Amino acid sequence: MKLQTEIPLKPEENQIDYSSKILLLGSCFSENIGAKFEYFKFQNLQNPFGVIFNPVSIERLVVRAIENNPFSEENIFEHNGIWKCFEVHSELSAPNKSEFLRNLNSALQNLREALFSSTHIIITFGTSWVYRKTETNEIVANCHKLPQQNFQKELLSIETISKSLQNIFSRISEINPAATIINTVSPVRHIKDGFVENSLSKAYLLSAIHQSLSLRAQSRSYYYFPSFEILMDELRDYRFYAEDLLHPNKTAIEIIWQKFSEVWIGSETETLQKEIVSIQNGLLHRPFNPQSKEHLQFSEKLQQKITSLKQHYPHIIF
Repeated sequence: MKLQTEIPLKPEENQIDYSSKILLLGSCFSENIGAKFEYFKFQNLQNPFGVIFNPVSIERLVVRAIENNPFSEENIFEHNGIWKCFEVHSELSAPNKSEFLRNLNSALQNLREALFSSTHIIITFGTSWVYRKTETNEIVANCHKLPQQNFQKELLSIETISKSLQNIFSRISEINPAATIINTVSPVRHIKDGFVENSLSKAYLLSAIHQSLSLRAQSRSYYYFPSFEILMDELRDYRFYAEDLLHPNKTAIEIIWQKFSEVWIGSETETLQKEIVSIQNGLLHRPFNPQSKEHLQFSEKLQQKITSLKQHYPHIIF
């Protein structure tokens, strides 16, 4: 007897291994998957500009990084004693202007290097709803809690989203033709927009992604991973949600990670992943007596494991 519908999945080519370099951009769901990459010590860079929800803002940062167009004083503003930028998440804000600009351009350089060198780029799109700054008519990545009258809310059309995606794909392919680009839609519902409005937003994203992929059907570089469908259809039960009933909980993230692994992570990495889990568990161990002979021996063996691992994989840091 089947108790749930299952999304059919199959392993893809160009899978991820420990020599791969992974860039994750977009909605907070990319950070859930990114945390798994980090735990298992894959080489990865997650959202150097924080969580970015809409495709136009992601496109803007990708183009800025590729064109090596640094942030300047014109791109930042001060509000309540804190310097901010409409192109990035508020977590990058800082009280010192010079420091803020340095941080922005350092993050930009990290993104640029990752775009040029990554073997796999995972982009999670969160919403089709955007806010346009009334004064400049530009779409912002974050309103930074400024008064609502400063912005106009707008639903991006499928055509506009598709155009953004095509530009992202084209610009990355020009500078890194070997990169595999994996697109996902965040399963997190944005019910502040409204229930119907959220459904429309996700539908527009899905339509635009598949429209864009169909235009590149001959290429083996562009893919869609159904994280949205797995949570909405296969895990359609509130036991898979966090307390806010909107975000996936640890169980759901683990299931989606396992399914992502089946499709995108090479089976040859399993032995090393188990080794890393063993080390991670060892590092979390809290002894009753840190000076006991048993614990000192345990710590020595654990350090030997870490040293041995780093000889083969120098990028791994615990």
